[in-house]
Amino acid sequence: MPLVSVVIPVHNRASLLEEALASVVRQTWRDLEVIVVDDGSEDGSAEVGERRGARVVRMAHCGRPGKVRNVGVEHARGDLVAFLDSDDLWEPEKLSRQMAVWEGRAGEGIPLVHAREVWMRKGRIVSQAGQVHRREGDVFPWAVRKCIIGPSTVLMERRVFEDLGGFREDLEIAEDYEFWLRLTDRYPVAYLDEPVVVKRAGDWEQLSEKYGHIEVFRIMALKPLVDEDVFLPEHRGVAREELLRKCEVHARGARKRGRMEEAERFLSCVEAYRRGEKRAPDPWSGLVEESDVP
Repeated sequence: MPLVSVVIPVHNRASLLEEALASVVRQTWRDLEVIVVDDGSEDGSAEVGERRGARVVRMAHCGRPGKVRNVGVEHARGDLVAFLDSDDLWEPEKLSRQMAVWEGRAGEGIPLVHAREVWMRKGRIVSQAGQVHRREGDVFPWAVRKCIIGPSTVLMERRVFEDLGGFREDLEIAEDYEFWLRLTDRYPVAYLDEPVVVKRAGDWEQLSEKYGHIEVFRIMALKPLVDEDVFLPEHRGVAREELLRKCEVHARGARKRGRMEEAERFLSCVEAYRRGEKRAPDPWSGLVEESDVP
């Protein structure tokens, strides 16, 4: 059986998928299989996957990247899973370099190796000078602030992915942030400090830019985890304080833009927690489509 299962979700990105698959074909690590999960594309994306020799799984369009990736893992046969978004690229040594890290850290209880990305927008490199955070070991205190693990950089044990229940399938955005929180709460991670992934943005539609406010989705992802006390004791306080910080920041932004009712809802949430309540009303009503609210 293949050791690494590469899962590529796609929706109407045939030309970008062609390039992503070509970057997988060029991998120097050869013990792999490629699974393209087509989320109801209408532009021939599935046919591109088949032409490139990938195993293609077709599904009705859902627009939920977590669900699409989960379907891919359900069809995986490898002990390890790697994710690649259809608009990203891998350098030829990506998997080989990560496997070397994996083998070098064997026995340390590390289920995931991620790697450095090069960010590109419309063909130009985007500086990451301000991206300062811990990247390996216990990274939870940094992961709770923002998504510090790029899906296209990940190589991880399929067993652990399945034990954690995979990605949340009801979140349109920040499903990766939510999953990495649950994983880094329980496990240390390893990091390959080499730029082996190209994360691209361009003229094509991206879910992260649909609403213009990613942070509210992170609040939607984090709040249920805080309310349900899912985190280990050493991480609970950090998670709770970060949730309050995110709500306060969002409230200040809403107030600055004249959205006073919205600001009040987020501040009321903060006040409820400060009073010692274990749960507070969800403050995001009306900010996203009803179908996006968990």
